Amino acid sequence: MLKATAIYARISSDREGDHLGVGRQLEDCRDAAARRGWKVVEEYVDNDVSAYKSKVRPEYRRMLSDIKDGYVDSVVVYDQDRLTRQPRDIEEFFDICDAAGVRDLATVSGVLDLSTDSGQFTARILGAVARKSSDDQARRIQRKHAELAADGKISGGGPRPYGYEPDKLKVRESEAVVVREIAGRILAGDSVRSICANLDQRGIRTSSGKTWNPSVLRKMMMSGRISAQREHHGEIVGPAEWEPIIPPADTARLRAALGADGRSTSARHPRRYLLAGLLRCQYCGESLVSRPRAGGVRQYVCAKGPGLSGCGRISVLAEPVESLIFNSVIDLLDTPRLAEGIARGVVDDQVAAALHSDLDADQAQLVELATAYGNKDLSLAEMLAAKKPIEERITKARKKLSRLTRTTVLDGYLGHGAELKAEWSELNLTRQAAIVKALLDHAVIAPAVRGRNIFDRERVTAVWKR
Repeated sequence: MLKATAIYARISSDREGDHLGVGRQLEDCRDAAARRGWKVVEEYVDNDVSAYKSKVRPEYRRMLSDIKDGYVDSVVVYDQDRLTRQPRDIEEFFDICDAAGVRDLATVSGVLDLSTDSGQFTARILGAVARKSSDDQARRIQRKHAELAADGKISGGGPRPYGYEPDKLKVRESEAVVVREIAGRILAGDSVRSICANLDQRGIRTSSGKTWNPSVLRKMMMSGRISAQREHHGEIVGPAEWEPIIPPADTARLRAALGADGRSTSARHPRRYLLAGLLRCQYCGESLVSRPRAGGVRQYVCAKGPGLSGCGRISVLAEPVESLIFNSVIDLLDTPRLAEGIARGVVDDQVAAALHSDLDADQAQLVELATAYGNKDLSLAEMLAAKKPIEERITKARKKLSRLTRTTVLDGYLGHGAELKAEWSELNLTRQAAIVKALLDHAVIAPAVRGRNIFDRERVTAVWKR
């Protein structure tokens, strides 16, 4: 009886993208089917997809569906490990073939009769051998990558990192200038999204020629690579063999700025209010929210209603209160006491790097705790008891690192308030807000006095950071 045959081909990695690996498999499988007098009715190809890592294989699932529907009654593969490397997958394959009456699984080197116990037994043995081979290979690869990381060596392929030549070792200065500019802008308070938009306007593209997006830029700037530090599983493990673009201490500052404050890279409405999140109601202590009046006049209000916890008793026009805080910031920058206080709080580069290393270790420990609790190795009480001191250490480290970012935001303006005042209108609102937040903890807004039609400065009580 003429067999309606399916050919399945798969290769785990096709870095060149030329499909040559699966092409050779298909050619040999066609020859194998022809030798047996089987008619090939469909070919299923999963290129660059592993059968070991439990990734979804679309074509494999489509083949199983066609077997269920009775479209094919035999299968040809180059070798059984192309079909599956997981024992649970081979059992699923057996069950589907048995229900559909498919009895023959052919490889280039032979034929297994799935209708017999011996045929299924052989297939199971071959599947177990393939799984053992994959486990051994994965273990060798993991060990190799760990050793490369410890030695600061490059590992893996992938595209050329931005800022580096194709050898991934030498700095490409034309791009390194951009990396340093981005680092400075982030540390000065610019948002990742606004930087991406600016790079796009200037025609600056990634190493692969694409436009920048926030997640890609954020990942690059938080990476230890640009400061010649080797990472392994997201943690910096030591110096690397390539040239640095920025100092390691700047990586610590960037990670603090982009990670600790939870700054989002997702789409959001452009900032229009300088003091968003910085004003509080005198009555209930809740933060005021931005809410324009009819006609578009900007104001801050203590919002009351469903999902809101404010009292609804305070509102203030945005422009005069923002102007008041701005002028106070300018005056404060020219105060010698501020420069002295910030100088006392500056953490040197080595301490900054150590802080970030400790922060990474504590965050990794939280993940380990969660895994242990999920595996029932710890009770909830034990997990919570262990979690508390770790979170306290993380909070302290983030506060110390935030001082570095605060200092960078104010670079060039300490003792030069007049210069900032002259440049203020040229700064975007994100940068302006970062400067204000570097100095202002919050401001309390009191109720307006009835009958007064002008802004009362006494309504605002500023609480400055020390």
